[in-house]
Amino acid sequence: MNSTEKNKEKISKYEFARLIGSRALQISNGAPFALKLSDADLAKIGYNPIEIAKKEFEAGVLPIVVFKKPVVNAAAKA
Repeated sequence: MNSTEKNKEKISKYEFARLIGSRALQISNGAPFALKLSDADLAKIGYNPIEIAKKEFEAGVLPIVVFKKPVVNAAAKA
């Protein structure tokens, strides 16, 4: 199991969308990439910040952390 599969198992689709959107905004505002991308790679994805953020996530180098509160099962307490 690679890091992408582990990361996707740990976060919801809503958290994934928020992570990618937040990182894409940072990139579009001039933040440096967390990955080394060649000019050919950038041209291939059309310099799209969302695609760059997805590539960073897939590589496991997305510089954003998600903190989750533990889920408490109310039925188990009763």
